[in-house]
Amino acid sequence: SVSPKTRDKVEKAINELNYQPNYLGRNLRRAETRIILVILQNISNPFYSKVVEGIEDLGHKHGYTIMICNTDSESDRERSYLDLLVNRLVDGVILMEPEIDSEELTQIGNDFPVVQCCEYKEGTDVPHISIDNVGAGYTAVNYLIKLGHKKIGMISGYNRLLSAIQREEGYKQALRGAGLDYNQDLIKLGSYGFTGGLRATKDFLQMENAPTAIFAISDITAIGAIRAIKEEGLRIPDDIAVVGFDNTSIASMYDPQLTTISQPRYDLGKISMEILLDLIKNESVPQKEVYLEHELIIRESTIK
Repeated sequence: SVSPKTRDKVEKAINELNYQPNYLGRNLRRAETRIILVILQNISNPFYSKVVEGIEDLGHKHGYTIMICNTDSESDRERSYLDLLVNRLVDGVILMEPEIDSEELTQIGNDFPVVQCCEYKEGTDVPHISIDNVGAGYTAVNYLIKLGHKKIGMISGYNRLLSAIQREEGYKQALRGAGLDYNQDLIKLGSYGFTGGLRATKDFLQMENAPTAIFAISDITAIGAIRAIKEEGLRIPDDIAVVGFDNTSIASMYDPQLTTISQPRYDLGKISMEILLDLIKNESVPQKEVYLEHELIIRESTIK
């Protein structure tokens, strides 16, 4: 819309002054930031790497920058990050393990683009994407039962995440389906980490009739269980079989290689981002509850 002479003058000034566009001003004019906030409880958890990769790949394709924040399971810190959304400093939020209660989350979700990924709060109108954790727990334990195990221990999480409670329910359903008695002493609560698996398994091995198989809440917890079994001079899977959860990279690298439930981590992230983009564009979301398929990956920790 300007003459070539004027254009030359403007470009000359740009070069002389080393002018850089003010992207903040541009985004304010457009009423957007092109930034998506991903809120995690524990950024060191290897489970999230592929999930974030799925989010970032699709976000980048649509011109969004992904910013990752770590809460250390502190609800006040989570609120401070969500304030960035409320103050329109980010365009949307993907919550991995929401700490705030359902009522507060619903209120924010009614006004702003928010998606729950992997972990979620029940009783909210905020979209969530996950796997069927009850079904996944059933798959793992039913597999052990089919191998002939009748006394199966479970290492669950003391933080009582919804996924842990649901996987415990799958564990119980598998036992009931096989006509096996449920024993509360065979569920140990610990962290999702190596130490939690190590300590819980040591407790199992001190029982008069120790379990012949263990279902762990995560792969790294299962690795802790394997270490405890080896320290007692027992063999895997001959004396005790072990099943993990998530199919992180360590599962196939450890000795013995770990049988585990695989979650489609990349797709969990990607589809979460797809839903969030629809919300940002004020488009209706056809499904507010999305469940992806899990898969049992059989390796050396359960069968030779």
